[in-house]
Amino acid sequence: MRRALELARQAWGRTHPNPMVGAVITEGGKVVAEGFHTKAGEPHAEVMALRALGRKPAADAVLHVTLEPCCTHGRTPPCVDAILASGLRTVVVGARDPNPAHVGHGLDLLRAKGVAVVEGVLGEECAALNLIFNHWIVRGTPLLALKVASTLDGKLTLPAGQGRAITGPESQAYVHRLRRLYPAIAVSADTALADNPRLTARGDDGETCPVRFVLDSAAPPRSPTSRGTRPRASRSGRWSATKLPS
Repeated sequence: MRRALELARQAWGRTHPNPMVGAVITEGGKVVAEGFHTKAGEPHAEVMALRALGRKPAADAVLHVTLEPCCTHGRTPPCVDAILASGLRTVVVGARDPNPAHVGHGLDLLRAKGVAVVEGVLGEECAALNLIFNHWIVRGTPLLALKVASTLDGKLTLPAGQGRAITGPESQAYVHRLRRLYPAIAVSADTALADNPRLTARGDDGETCPVRFVLDSAAPPRSPTSRGTRPRASRSGRWSATKLPS
């Protein structure tokens, strides 16, 4: 299951609105195939692992997957159907599907067809991997994270002439990794006008952010273009100016 988690993280921040999922097939206790969900609309991890195997699984084959196999038809067919069609007889699952309408149903369908199901293996880690997805599915609201850089005495900016960055390279790299996980980044209009930030996640896989929000209490909402300036260049994403309630 730890290997399945490693695979799932290879799609870090790229599967929205779907969860990150990894899958491993073992035979005789040895890994024979792997797969993970790369992005929404593409085959799910279980199907990718079965395709990588490229043959009928052995009688003792075990599928290890970080999230309960789906049992409904969305952009792709149900993974439960693919598992049953493959002939797999044992499935090990990390976390259950958090969707209240689906939770446990995929496992019940597998068990009803005689498939042995073991669940809860590294369950907390598997569930924590998809905190944004889980929050949205259960609550129907977006998960918000506040990023604050502060000095030890509570200052948010440095004195004039001492530079602009409070945090160091390690902290900044960590923030950008978290940014990559979120499908949108927001900033106040005052900050946008003062700093003209890129509001993107920047890392080894490039620069990205699907949506960037500028939050403003003014009417009409201001944006980085409202004072004759343009947002700093980025190859991806779009800007949206949003008025905050009074």
